[in-house]
Amino acid sequence: MTSSKASDNSIGQDSAYFHGWQFYEKSPFDQVENPTGIIQMGLAENQKLVDYMAKMRGNRVKFDPNNLVLAAGATSANETLIFCLADPGEAILLPTPYYPGDLKWRTGVEIVPVRCSSSDGFRITMFALEDAYQRAEKLNLNVKCVVITNPSNLLVYGLLGFRVGMIYSDNETVISAATKMPSFGLVSSQTQYLLSNVLADKKFMTCKYMKENQKRLKKRKEMLVSGLKKSGIGCLKSNAVLFSWVDMRHLLSSNTLEAETKPWDEIISHARLNISCGSSFHCFEPGWFRVCFANMSHRTIQVAMRRIKDFVERLSFNGGIKMSYQQNVFTLSRKLLSNWVRKLSSANRAEQER
Repeated sequence: MTSSKASDNSIGQDSAYFHGWQFYEKSPFDQVENPTGIIQMGLAENQKLVDYMAKMRGNRVKFDPNNLVLAAGATSANETLIFCLADPGEAILLPTPYYPGDLKWRTGVEIVPVRCSSSDGFRITMFALEDAYQRAEKLNLNVKCVVITNPSNLLVYGLLGFRVGMIYSDNETVISAATKMPSFGLVSSQTQYLLSNVLADKKFMTCKYMKENQKRLKKRKEMLVSGLKKSGIGCLKSNAVLFSWVDMRHLLSSNTLEAETKPWDEIISHARLNISCGSSFHCFEPGWFRVCFANMSHRTIQVAMRRIKDFVERLSFNGGIKMSYQQNVFTLSRKLLSNWVRKLSSANRAEQER
């Protein structure tokens, strides 16, 4: 099921460096199970990182440091993984929305979007998976894997700015190949040293950093969501990551991806806010936008919310907001229901008075 690259034993075969790995992989040292085995002194261990991963999951899961490979960020890790799983011309299924970084460019794989919709909260459904697989079959594509990002679009342990991502797998062939490939996207020794020391300070990580980080992100998210709500803009309910998936479908002049660029252009040109179109993340429903909040101070978020409010009011005054068919039906249904309840109440009172 892996790619030809992953199963190609010729990679580095003439190098003593890789020969050492091969010997180690055949007989790794273990104090109990293999006390005469080879002790790995040829590369940095990932013990502190896997300890932290286990800690974050309440130590319900045990991780093996030998099954983990570091890469220069989540994008690099993803690309390396695709190299290991698929050959050029083969396909992967990728649920939308997903990050616009191009996994196809160097790997040569075909990306078949799994079209998740707002009606299902952009969750992956069996129908969406089957639809994507059938579209791939019609194109005569050999589907090798489904890539699922959780939380959607961003790997939360990617350590943005540090450019540290990781691959963890129980598949020995994948790990063996991935270990050789990151030579083209290594994490610097200085970064590894700094990260190692940060993770080693368990009191700081669990009692201070994680709690404080979660508290600040929650506060910023609440400010963003409530501020957009005051402008008549909703957000998809979420419980993680660094951004919100914002619903601006009612600001579109028509239900087309082309119409999505008009409010985006006006927002960045007139409101002076840089947000991202949903189509940039391969969302097939027009009118969804990604808005990041983690990089802004409270005061900056307040300024941004005032600007978006002014933008919506100006657009409304100029007659630029058109309600969608579904919104019109919903509004009409509520009015009819209210009238029916009011008439029923009046009839009941009249009956009681008689």
